[in-house]
Amino acid sequence: MARRTHLVGAWPGRGPEHAMTLALERLAPHLDRMSDGETGDRHLWVTPAMEKFRANPDVELVRDGDWSDYDNVAMWRVRDGVTLNPDNIHLHYALAFENSFPSFRVLRERYGRPDLRFQVGIPAPIDLALYSFGDAAFADPAILDACTAATVRQIEKVFERGGDEVVFQLETVVALVAVAQADDNAQPAVAEQMAGTLLDVAARAPERARFGAHLCLGDFHHKAYGKMRDVRPLVLLANALAARWPEGRVLEYIHAPFAAAKEPPIADESFYAPLSSLALPEDVRFVAGFLHESLDTAAHRELLARIERLTGREVDVAAACGLGRRDSDEEAFEQMRETAALLESPSASIA
Repeated sequence: MARRTHLVGAWPGRGPEHAMTLALERLAPHLDRMSDGETGDRHLWVTPAMEKFRANPDVELVRDGDWSDYDNVAMWRVRDGVTLNPDNIHLHYALAFENSFPSFRVLRERYGRPDLRFQVGIPAPIDLALYSFGDAAFADPAILDACTAATVRQIEKVFERGGDEVVFQLETVVALVAVAQADDNAQPAVAEQMAGTLLDVAARAPERARFGAHLCLGDFHHKAYGKMRDVRPLVLLANALAARWPEGRVLEYIHAPFAAAKEPPIADESFYAPLSSLALPEDVRFVAGFLHESLDTAAHRELLARIERLTGREVDVAAACGLGRRDSDEEAFEQMRETAALLESPSASIA
């Protein structure tokens, strides 16, 4: 199978139709799936979902923020004597899908890609819970359970309409950063624990639902939330997901970052050595998120060759996260042009 590219989620556009058109003009032959560009406030990922807690009767605001950086964010607590009710967690994923899916169907036909699937980004419940409630999300299991139940309801609504034409992308920063921050001896156990929170979502989803996983180091305002000493955390987490993936649901791909937002991929080859332990089934694509605005085509080709040599498999290519938080729109579109050039003349081999 030829190498493909993957657009993680957000990229510039005046609205979904404009964003999808811009991406298809540049990458239509190279995609297997595509979101609607996650324009507007959705480019801030889980932030719009968190903002809904301002009108949730089960919680109260304990700290406000203007979302200007990781430290200046709002946070809530569950009211005394109350259990967080999933009925009161109002997420927007299905509504955004309903708004964009009809246009997506028209545009994929127009660009000769009737086989293209619609990608629906699903922030992992563990991320929604931890960013909204802090450490209480670990102390009170009802918080994560409510966030998971509300998330699964959104998946069910989308699947009822989109079925096999949709891929749900489970997106997590918390899981990968938790593994990366753990001591080396603890990393395998933390990876299993974090993978379990994502696997719970897939297991509760409708049978035959299709999924991908986006492992991330954070890209809020194009700044990373965490770093890795080497790629072992992403290998452990990817392996844990693939090994325990629930029957009856399809895992299409796992996307993993090799850059940290504005910080480019590490040059030292030892950083990549743990990739030799990656153990994904042949039918699960590994999407390597190494494309970066600071690198030229030659550097990208070198990284692609290194990653494929160490994994022993052909990989798909992507940026570390979405393109919607770059310094300029042109920077995002230049990344798309660079992606097409790399795929059309990769000069890489797993030999």
